Amino acid sequence: MSTQTATPDAPPAPAPPRRAGRRSAPPPDRRGRGITSRVVVNGILAVVAVYTLMPLTWLLIASTKSYRDLFATNPFSLGDFRFLANLTALLDYNDGVFVRWLLNSLLYTVVASGLSTLISVACGYAFDKYAFRGREKWFGVVLVGVLIPSTVVQLPLYLMASELGLVNTYWAVLIPSLVNPFGVYLARVFSEGYVPGEVLEAARMDGAGEVRTFVKVALPMLAPGFVTIFLFSFTASWNNFYGALMMLNDDRLYPVNLGLYMWNQNVYQQPELYPLVIIGSLVAVVPLIVAFLCLQRFWRSGLTAGAVK
Repeated sequence: MSTQTATPDAPPAPAPPRRAGRRSAPPPDRRGRGITSRVVVNGILAVVAVYTLMPLTWLLIASTKSYRDLFATNPFSLGDFRFLANLTALLDYNDGVFVRWLLNSLLYTVVASGLSTLISVACGYAFDKYAFRGREKWFGVVLVGVLIPSTVVQLPLYLMASELGLVNTYWAVLIPSLVNPFGVYLARVFSEGYVPGEVLEAARMDGAGEVRTFVKVALPMLAPGFVTIFLFSFTASWNNFYGALMMLNDDRLYPVNLGLYMWNQNVYQQPELYPLVIIGSLVAVVPLIVAFLCLQRFWRSGLTAGAVK
């Protein structure tokens, strides 16, 4: 009987050490899907950009053409360069009424937007920092106001303005623009994210009153939110067409968008107005672009309010 000595199994060979800083390459299919996704996303963004910029590009090219070239050439091809001549004709037509419309729009927009933003920020701050009876119910009423389209309330506003004798005056356009329920909602969100309650308590302990606390302490903290609400209100007031159409009869009080609309209604009887409508529309866009470019730093920081506590 022979005996055999059992030999233990040899231990597995150790895996070679991995080099530090070296990462394994992703599978080819995953890398291919990533490239395809980027191509699709960039393609969609390019299509959206072209769709967005195409009307503005046409407006810029058309404003350089004469009346004949507007109809005799391709919409996106250049004709005789008459931009300065068209601009001069626009500013001189009817004793410079377009300049008056532009100043009216600036008056309606800047004054109404500034006061509306200040009122909205004060209301949003009060809804956030003060506890009073029925606070949430009143805030619910504000949210209902956000859901109501502005065109629905234009007829009641006209009847009220007619009773007060404000129709066909600057006040008929300015006063309704002061109410901004969406601005109140945004102001409460900004107040929750930007103004700590401890800072307000410290100001009150130092002897500051409520108005001084709001003006000196809370309002500087709410500067990004203030600019954001101002830009929204500025855009809405600048594009306020239907309200001005309901309230105004005197063409000397028209904002620029209503004046251009009236010109466009008469282009068949007065064909020389067609180039003026086009270049006037281009000039009317410039204040909005300037406002966004000058205030974009505050606007972008304001839109991120609440993202990081």
